[in-house]
Amino acid sequence: MKISPLFYFCNMSLFPDEKITFNLPDAEVEYFPAFFSIEKANELFEKLKSEIPWQQDTITVYEKNHLQPRLTALYGNEGNPYGYSNIIMQPHQWNPLLMYIKEEVEKECQENFTTVLLNYYRNGQDSMGWHADNEKELGRNPIIASVTFGAERTFQLKHNTLESAKQSINLQHGSLLIMKGSTQHYWKHQIPKTQKPVGGRINLTFRIVK
Repeated sequence: MKISPLFYFCNMSLFPDEKITFNLPDAEVEYFPAFFSIEKANELFEKLKSEIPWQQDTITVYEKNHLQPRLTALYGNEGNPYGYSNIIMQPHQWNPLLMYIKEEVEKECQENFTTVLLNYYRNGQDSMGWHADNEKELGRNPIIASVTFGAERTFQLKHNTLESAKQSINLQHGSLLIMKGSTQHYWKHQIPKTQKPVGGRINLTFRIVK
């Protein structure tokens, strides 16, 4: 199924459980609403919540320090650190839980991911601001595979120069979102805060660190 560009809000519950391709300028974005079954997604969410050593880092914005509005963890190959927003994270070694998820995602993407950044949004006030996954360690045209477990949250994309080019996706429990090609060069994305009462959400973004 293809979704036309500039279609701002998508309620994915209206669509069947198949791959959805977004026809966006300067981007390649694919969405699998039910990549994992509900039963498997429930199991993985509970294990991730209890078994991952979550941390809350401090970020500096306009010369003021703030606690990051979510919990994070990093896992990866060979101890290579990963940096973003002036934060340098040291990776944990892969564990069987994350290896299982990684291998399932790799089957679809036909890639070998080296690193996963995990984010735990505890409630609607936890968020992620506008950014692109364009760190130099990711190389040119990186592929980012994003898996969601837990509460649905809105994922927003906007083009850097085309003001009307926007997309909003409700990321469902057990879903997989893939961004590849030139997406990170021309688009930014975010998870905004919400006043709606929502539960916890755990997001895993798999990437290849050069």
